[in-house]
Amino acid sequence: MVHVEGSPERRLPASGPFAAAARAFGAIPPPALVLLGVVSVQVGAAVAKQLFTLAGPAGTVTLRLVLAAAVLLVVWRPSFRVDRRTLLVVAGYGVVLGAMNLTFYQAIERIPLGAAVTIEFLGPLAVAVLGSRRWLDGLWALLAAAGVLLLTRADGGLELTGVLFALAAAACWAGYILLAAALGSRTSDGKGLALAMVFGSALALPFGIADAGAALLDPVVLIAGAAVALLSSVVPYSLELEALRRIPPRVFGILMSLEPAVAALAGLVVLHEALRPAQWVAVCCVVLASVGATRGV
Repeated sequence: MVHVEGSPERRLPASGPFAAAARAFGAIPPPALVLLGVVSVQVGAAVAKQLFTLAGPAGTVTLRLVLAAAVLLVVWRPSFRVDRRTLLVVAGYGVVLGAMNLTFYQAIERIPLGAAVTIEFLGPLAVAVLGSRRWLDGLWALLAAAGVLLLTRADGGLELTGVLFALAAAACWAGYILLAAALGSRTSDGKGLALAMVFGSALALPFGIADAGAALLDPVVLIAGAAVALLSSVVPYSLELEALRRIPPRVFGILMSLEPAVAALAGLVVLHEALRPAQWVAVCCVVLASVGATRGV
């Protein structure tokens, strides 16, 4: 799904298949790389939502995590022999990662993609604001809260269950950010992420089997799931790697703040989910709040 400052994806080394893919984009300006990564993630989410009719949201999450874990294990070849504390950090990160994806996919089954991402974005925004000592960030938090309130109440509002799942995903995303620093300090390269993805897959697997059953083995479903894993994981990792070599994390964070707007556009183009004018205003409020909070980082 979405990537934030401090996540282990940002620590990928300048070698290996991810770096080789990133070098192919070397001539593209860094801001364009970040935006392409954002578009890839949100188009991947839109494609995933179309897969719900065949595999359900939990089944789709399972496919994404299992296939992404397989790719990462092949690429990084991590050792499963780690000390107890590192194992706890990796497991915790993986569980939060799995829960974040499970709750987010449940949210986008019930409410538009743009609305779900906007609400979910409260997670990283809350981490940025709570970690700041600037009074101005309190105003950004109020603007974001006003935006979400407008989003959930405008034009008849959104389904409450979908909003609650999106808020749960936001809480998981906040935990994901906080655990990322610990993971990065205890593991190297993408090895920790690969191991964590295994735990995330293990968490999602029972829900996926219950939701989709034998449909998970259908060739069409597997191909679509591979596309989701590619769009939501492999492509963004490569693009972000190259971009972060050439721009400061602060600039990266500001560009990533466009995710809610891009998600709304992806929902409109791919899924024909049209937000109403008041809901677009709400999305813009959250984007502006995120840009404002990130500028001070």
